[in-house]
Amino acid sequence: MNSVVLIGRLTRDPELRYTAGTQMAVATFTLAIDRPVRAGGERQTDFPRVTVFGKQAENCEKFLAKGRLVGVQGRLQTGSYTNKDGATVYTTDVVADRVEFLEWGDRPQGGSQMSRVDDAPSGFSAIDEDIPF
Repeated sequence: MNSVVLIGRLTRDPELRYTAGTQMAVATFTLAIDRPVRAGGERQTDFPRVTVFGKQAENCEKFLAKGRLVGVQGRLQTGSYTNKDGATVYTTDVVADRVEFLEWGDRPQGGSQMSRVDDAPSGFSAIDEDIPF
C-alpha cells in the first residue's frame, strides 16, 4: 500500500508548467509540516515536495500562495538523477491525487501577508467560521 495524507503550509507559491506534447498542467510546491514534539524534545519540520497534475494543478497555481494551509492525499514516488558533479541524487516526492484548500483568500499582492476573504471560487461556498462543532 502506498498512501500519504499530509497537512501543512506552502513554503512558497506553486510553480506551474506544462508537459511537452500533451500540454498537461503540472504544479509543484513544498509543504512545511511540523513533527509532533516530545517532552523536552526539539521541534523538527519536514519539507516534502508535492506534484499535482491536470486541472487541479491549475487550481493550485491560481488559488494557493505561500503560507496557505493545505491538505494533500496521494502517494510516494522515488526517483534518481545524476547531478552536474556526476553524483547520483535520490529523490522522494508526493504525487497528489487530491489537494484540499484549507484556507481561502485572494493571493496577496506584493507581500506574504495572508488575508481571509469571504469570496470563494465559483462552485464553492464560504464556510461560516462560527459553527458550534
